[in-house]
Amino acid sequence: MVMPDILHALLFVPANRPERFAKAAASHPDAVILDLEDAVAAVDKETARTLLARDFTDLPVIVRINPVGTPWHAADLQAVAALRPDAVLLPKSENPAQVAAVANKLGDIALLGLIETARGLADARAIATLDGVQRLVFGSVDFCADLGMSLDRDLLLPARFELVLASRLAGIGAPIDGVTTRLDDPTAATGDASHARALGMAGKLCIHPRQVADVKSAFAPSEVEIAWATRVLASGDGAVSLDGEMIDAPVRARARSILAAMKPLFEEQQKENRI
Repeated sequence: MVMPDILHALLFVPANRPERFAKAAASHPDAVILDLEDAVAAVDKETARTLLARDFTDLPVIVRINPVGTPWHAADLQAVAALRPDAVLLPKSENPAQVAAVANKLGDIALLGLIETARGLADARAIATLDGVQRLVFGSVDFCADLGMSLDRDLLLPARFELVLASRLAGIGAPIDGVTTRLDDPTAATGDASHARALGMAGKLCIHPRQVADVKSAFAPSEVEIAWATRVLASGDGAVSLDGEMIDAPVRARARSILAAMKPLFEEQQKENRI
């Protein structure tokens, strides 16, 4: 399975809380992630596995399974093989051989590699090239815990850039950024998402429905960007000056990418209006 190009806001929901599945989808994320890992206590893992579903929405459904080496990993793989979600999110993706083995077991189900340790970041370029791996995802909170560092946007710049570079070199979609844990400040997720987009990341994990709209808005081209791109593409060919800026082929390529990003967003808005 091939995941959609647009994955700006991916919303977690505990897999043992089926009454929340449809509510999560109703916030219009780009995908719903049913979480079998961190959101589910050990005593509830088995029950959560039996509650997995994908008939509550037409949106892409992703399942975060438990990591390789945990007591629940093998049963999780059996459950997703039966469910056939659009993708599986693999925590602690750090050993290319182990990730390749999981991808092989999943067959044509897409695999998203969650990079959340120093070892995972060190092997991110190798993991990104594996068959079946369609995106890298940054587990920023666990990454900071692994390194004993603060969850600070500036300190994590090298890690985020490495994931962007690894994805580009492998020819897969741009990576998805980690969660914003602060829920009492509505600007926090927006600021983090804007930072991720500026770095070349494609989307962001969300942990509450109220974050979805802000994250999607942050990843959408602004009116200023759209106006700029329109003027650039109307400026003709060759090197010209526009509003004090030199315009040439690379600048026009950026302008085309901004306007191209508007088409699927417009189609999504039209679909939501029909609903």
